Amino acid sequence: MMTSRLAERMALIQPFHVMEVLAKAQALEQAGRDVIHLEIGEPDFPTPEPILARAQAALEAGQTRYTAALGLPELRARIAAEYPVAARPNPQRVALVPGSSAALLVTFALLLDPGDEVLLADPGYPCNANFIQLFGGVPVRIPCDPETAYQLTPELIRSHWTTRTRAVLLGSPANPTGSVIAPEQMSAIVDAVRRLGGTLVVDEIYHGLVYDTPVRSALHDGDDLFVINSFSKFYGMTGWRLGWLVAPEAYGDAVTRLCQNLFISAPTLSQYAALAAFEPATLAELERRRQAFQERRDFLVPALCQLGFQIPQRPAGAFYVYADVSALTDDSQRFAEEVLEQTGVAITPGRDFGNYRQAEHLRFSYAAPLGRLQEAAERLRQWLGCR
Repeated sequence: MMTSRLAERMALIQPFHVMEVLAKAQALEQAGRDVIHLEIGEPDFPTPEPILARAQAALEAGQTRYTAALGLPELRARIAAEYPVAARPNPQRVALVPGSSAALLVTFALLLDPGDEVLLADPGYPCNANFIQLFGGVPVRIPCDPETAYQLTPELIRSHWTTRTRAVLLGSPANPTGSVIAPEQMSAIVDAVRRLGGTLVVDEIYHGLVYDTPVRSALHDGDDLFVINSFSKFYGMTGWRLGWLVAPEAYGDAVTRLCQNLFISAPTLSQYAALAAFEPATLAELERRRQAFQERRDFLVPALCQLGFQIPQRPAGAFYVYADVSALTDDSQRFAEEVLEQTGVAITPGRDFGNYRQAEHLRFSYAAPLGRLQEAAERLRQWLGCR
């Protein structure tokens, strides 16, 4: 009988706990319960019609063979053109990959040797630490409070820097907090990491979904950093599995070799479909959706505050609310389980997003229709009143 021994690295790879919440919610639905899904970070809107039409045309034309390893040249050029002139990369620096997760994997494969450290904010997107550890790197989670908008600052980066630090990973807008790094703060971070001799990696997959102030790409501050984006969130193409990486020019050959070996190429049909993502009709529809997300945020934040949740940092982007639940419970995991079982509202406990004060926080996703958010708030109001 063959051995079933796992590689030692697998002991470091943690589960994505929100998927457990989803599984329990789906089991309740199968049993006949009505569940309001506020746990999953997936837009409820369908893929825009122009994108579907372009995919259908590509399918009918038989455009289903491999593309070049870095993707369709015309799509890479179109992506580059979307960046403002001051930040616009050479299209040759743009690599199309199967989702932003693949972009992060390529980036850390390029940068990390065993033992190299990567600084990242706690709370943060749960898979990031796993991506780092997959290549023998060490994620250094730095506790972040509302005072820094749950983001790293130049001071925090400098105070946690060691001889083993290789890179800093940022997300702006961020998951789970929806916080955005202001342009002047991003410039200061870029300068700090550059002076320390490290590499900056910036996840920008929620660009486009910002509500209060404009956000600009970190590429505005130089061409020596890695920027990651995706067609999943703003463009509504989650299942199409298509993202992109903008890498410094010096890494071009290495990026190509990795993409050739890891993916052959990104999904061909998705690439042709994404050519329609930048058409005026698509962009007009995406702007309507952005306004709908803002309307949902503007309802949900005060509604939760009225129920006793504390939200010291108003989310400025993405579609999440990171709520302090310490006034209601000292165990957000148990609280979320009770809410799901007793009200049919699915939310994500803080354990998914790091270690710092995770038992005191919950994440609410407002990627659900306004009416469902209103129903969720009413269910929570009734439940909390009966506790």
